[in-house]
Amino acid sequence: MADLMKGKRGLVMGVANERSIAWGIARALADEGAELAFSYQGEAFGKRVQPLAASVGSDFLVDVDVTDDASLDACFAALKDRWGTMDFLIHAIAYSDKNELTGRFINTSRGNFTNSLSISCFSFIDVSRRASELMPEGGSLITLTYAGSNRVTPNYNVMGVAKAALESATRYLANDLGPQQVRVNAISPGPMKTLAGAAIGGARATFRHTEANAPMRANATLEAIGGTAVWLCSDYGKCTTGEVVHVDCGFHVLGMPQQDNL
Repeated sequence: MADLMKGKRGLVMGVANERSIAWGIARALADEGAELAFSYQGEAFGKRVQPLAASVGSDFLVDVDVTDDASLDACFAALKDRWGTMDFLIHAIAYSDKNELTGRFINTSRGNFTNSLSISCFSFIDVSRRASELMPEGGSLITLTYAGSNRVTPNYNVMGVAKAALESATRYLANDLGPQQVRVNAISPGPMKTLAGAAIGGARATFRHTEANAPMRANATLEAIGGTAVWLCSDYGKCTTGEVVHVDCGFHVLGMPQQDNL
């Protein structure tokens, strides 16, 4: 396969480095022929993203702050000016104060709660509205979530609440945008060894636990997550919307650890 995404164009938001889930998705989309644009925030991240973008043939990078309307306006104006229309958007953006991703959820501060929900959830609503306006023939919007949205995960804290809101937003957006043939879905990998994942207290122990207990006795790979995004963005995904697609080697089906690990 090399042509599932031929002729399709889209924006990938949230690449931090070569281990990012967003990069795994971008690489898979590019391998299937997609033309990509990348957003980043700030010069430091721009320097990391530029060579990755170049490696998949993209010179289209935009500095974006998802908390700033003017910045988002400029981003989507640039997309419209260069492409006119777009076919997909990958939203891999989330944030919480690292100091509050350990210990007890009850100690979440008002400021960090507001900031976490704004960046991790509202930003997807905001970019979906803007991107859908550039999808007159339909398209695909994908965000990333995690099982801590509906099951308590130690140290995940306010991010669990933010991801629960994000999953609900995915369903509401799917209903709003369905009439114009824009699909909205979330991918839920298990824990990954990424820059974002490392910020959560006990990340290494969580990674080992899921690997030891998932039905497939493994954690997800960037390649598998990328392939799932290709399906959702390609014409094969035209009838799938409002879903949270788990790519976690089956860990989400468990009620307790495997017998040997009890």
